[in-house]
Amino acid sequence: MTSGSQQWSSVDMSLKKKFYWVVGILLMCMIWLLWNSGTDQYVVMKQTMDKYEYLLRETRGQILDRLKMCQRDCLQWDPEAPIIYAITPTYARPVQKAELTRLSQTLMHVHNLHWIVIEDAPKTSRLVENLLARSNLNYTHLFVPTPAKYKKKSSPRGVEQRNAAIKWLRKNKTLNDKGVVYFADDDNSYSLQVFEEMRYTKEVSVWPVGLVGGLMVEKPILDPVTGKVKGWNSAWRPDRPFPIDMAGFAVNLQHLLKKSTALFSYNVSGGFQESHILQQLTTKENLEPKADNCTQVLVWHTRTEGPRLTEEHKLRVSGIHSDAGMEV
Repeated sequence: MTSGSQQWSSVDMSLKKKFYWVVGILLMCMIWLLWNSGTDQYVVMKQTMDKYEYLLRETRGQILDRLKMCQRDCLQWDPEAPIIYAITPTYARPVQKAELTRLSQTLMHVHNLHWIVIEDAPKTSRLVENLLARSNLNYTHLFVPTPAKYKKKSSPRGVEQRNAAIKWLRKNKTLNDKGVVYFADDDNSYSLQVFEEMRYTKEVSVWPVGLVGGLMVEKPILDPVTGKVKGWNSAWRPDRPFPIDMAGFAVNLQHLLKKSTALFSYNVSGGFQESHILQQLTTKENLEPKADNCTQVLVWHTRTEGPRLTEEHKLRVSGIHSDAGMEV
């Protein structure tokens, strides 16, 4: 009896030891799991907090930058000076961002300016949205697609977009608003001086344009006695009513608003858009010569050379894009 009891006692002790070992191992596993889980949660929480801290720091930096920009704009903004409304039609192409960037960098130095950018597209693009937001310019972003039947190379470009900008001005501005309207294409190069030359245009002002129409300069020719425009030195179709480039004239805002039906049209020959709109706005005798009596070139029709993308085309055949995830 005694030996049996001792045997059962030894069995009980063995079971207890095993039980304690199992419980101990389970507890250790639980502690290890809890510890690692807590560590993971801590790491995740710390990463999240770091991320939000970074975002808050970045947002604060952006706000401070914006405030500095606003302060700069306030210093540059003259409530008495006419506003220049620069109208820029644009369309998607490899050099679009490069050309808009170049133009925006120029416009940033012009006080009292409102940039109206109109995309030839069924909706606005992220690329142009981002560029405008980063520019810190006063701007209006519009879009209107060119009708399919006018997308031929022989059709005039920018008609729909320039008209959309003019309609926006007529809807949002009144005869009490002082300003001047300038059709600033994104493939030109501009001196800052040209914007100050046009700012106080009474009706329609004009000046020379470099590197256009097959000439080093295309310009109005003035009468030496009256100082009025008597003709042009244009080589291409000099018989045009106004043989002038789009970059070579500006229109007083109030004058444009009074001419409530003046618009560009598809129903004119290529190269006659300028003549078409100017015939609705003024006469040769009323043109106001600028740029030191049209003796200075302050804008150039430079155009960006189309890039050679032969290697890019080869990549895209394989489904690869060198600009994947980037704006170029």
